Amino acid sequence: MNGERSHAPNHSHEETGWWDRLSTMTITLEQLNRCDAAEFTALLHGLYEHSPWIPQRAAAQRPFRSVAALKIALQGVVRAASVDEQLGLIRAHPELAGKAALAGELTAESTGEQAQAGLTHCSASELAELHRLNAAYNAKFGFPFILAVKGPTGNGLSRQQITGHFARRLRSQRDDEQAECLRQIGRIAEMRLNALLDIELRFGATIMEWAEVIGAWSDDADNLTCAYMTAAHQKTAAQLATWMREAGMVVHIDAVGNVVGRYLSDQPNAKSLLTGSHYDTVRNGGKYDGREGILLPIAIVKHLHERGERLPFHFEVIGFCEEEGVRYQSTFLGSNAVIGQFDQSLLDKLDADGVSMRAALAEAGHDVGQIAAIARDPAEVLAFVEVHIEQGPVLLGRDLPTGVVSSIAGSCRYQVELTGLASHAGTTPMNMRKDAAAAAAEIVLYVESRCAQAPSLVGTVGQLQVPDGSVNVIPGACKLSLDIRAADDATRDAAVADILQQAEAICARRQIDFKLHKIMSAPAAPCAPWLVRQLAAATERAGVEVFELPSGAGHDAMALARMTDVAMLFTRCGNGGISHNPLETMTADDAETSAVILLDFLRSFQPKP
Repeated sequence: MNGERSHAPNHSHEETGWWDRLSTMTITLEQLNRCDAAEFTALLHGLYEHSPWIPQRAAAQRPFRSVAALKIALQGVVRAASVDEQLGLIRAHPELAGKAALAGELTAESTGEQAQAGLTHCSASELAELHRLNAAYNAKFGFPFILAVKGPTGNGLSRQQITGHFARRLRSQRDDEQAECLRQIGRIAEMRLNALLDIELRFGATIMEWAEVIGAWSDDADNLTCAYMTAAHQKTAAQLATWMREAGMVVHIDAVGNVVGRYLSDQPNAKSLLTGSHYDTVRNGGKYDGREGILLPIAIVKHLHERGERLPFHFEVIGFCEEEGVRYQSTFLGSNAVIGQFDQSLLDKLDADGVSMRAALAEAGHDVGQIAAIARDPAEVLAFVEVHIEQGPVLLGRDLPTGVVSSIAGSCRYQVELTGLASHAGTTPMNMRKDAAAAAAEIVLYVESRCAQAPSLVGTVGQLQVPDGSVNVIPGACKLSLDIRAADDATRDAAVADILQQAEAICARRQIDFKLHKIMSAPAAPCAPWLVRQLAAATERAGVEVFELPSGAGHDAMALARMTDVAMLFTRCGNGGISHNPLETMTADDAETSAVILLDFLRSFQPKP
């Protein structure tokens, strides 16, 4: 699997000689670009297990503008390969702690990677469990389980994490698992390429390390939950402030808990370019949602400060205190304060323990009388740019590390109450029933079909319950939620109108009472074209294909869009794109690419005319 160079015994003479030669060579991207195709293939021979056809085909795409471009090209060859070639590539990889490993027959790269993960030092019971999982996986899918055992940070997964991945992926479908194996092979190859070219990540490793530090602080012992003004929340804010100061920023924590770091310009009368995201989490959340957008720009500022480099504008990083609304159901609290739209009535809201927001802020040492002073003067702000993990699978499916956001979806949320007639399941004929759950099921299916009619439109029924339901009673009541989103308000509103009209018609036909409660409505926030163009140009200069996509999730940029022009850069998610979940992940290499793009964007930034 993936890993560092290792002078491992018991691999073939040909591979030993090749690896020994490479281990003493200094290879550069420039050299790879100018050498002939045969040498290019030979130099990259070890990136993909026993599959020299991949670098051989990628050679025709030279020259590569960056190492990122080379990585994307190599993985593009894999993606464009035939199914038989892809399966051959997967099957060329060894099992984890399998027979080849025990016999010392792995390539040097795989030997080093499996050793770093501790797979060469398994106990008898651990070895037996891995063999059982390998056998079960092969029996189900017909190819070996592939996992980049050096993991998203490059520092290696524990044996417990490896078996956890094994168990989870055994539940997947074959096509999904084949695609995941190819993605893991791509991750293995990019880390091998880093080692081959002796690449040290300037930003990605630091971002991942910092995320691990604050990801360990939680309101709950068994998962990551960081709700507004809890002890974990305040500790996280203090740490962010420390990192900002160490990076060379002027820092303060404002009256609602936003952590604000300002990297001062050396230009007189400079205005401010804002960036940032939120540091609170959902319950049982992930380490990167929101937090990447704070840690990444801090790492960039640290780099600028170490170089003595200043920008022609003040660059402000804001760690917004609350976006998720877990404790007080007060979404975008921090960003709304920055734009001068903080709702003072929220101060009297109570949490589940009866503690008001006002009391929680006072206990944390904040003066609520200063909240109004947080509001920024739009005339002093150039724009707002947010970096965020995608929280979806689109970039993953396209093998792209980053994407430029075109628009942030607006959403409408409702709670629906259906009331029919509870009656005996055995004695009531089917044509005489007033089944509230059956009406709900029909509504759910209509939501699915209607929201499949436009590219950016999505609809979700995330809550569905039959209060006091019984196995032998026809449901007399049913409650469900509706969440409808789209990149533009017209598309969303048209879908909402159709869905509500159809729901009422379904209920009328089934003699079910229909009650609707609107929970929230947020307008879509288009990203400013002039900012999108500059982000796209920086992406292209980084050697990454420019891909624009809408954001289906809400972000602090939505609130800032009511004050200034906004843009967003997405970083690819792993694990199928899952987010708001402990499985949420990204890689140090993708964080590095996003940081390189944002740094270039800052250095090349041109204010709006």
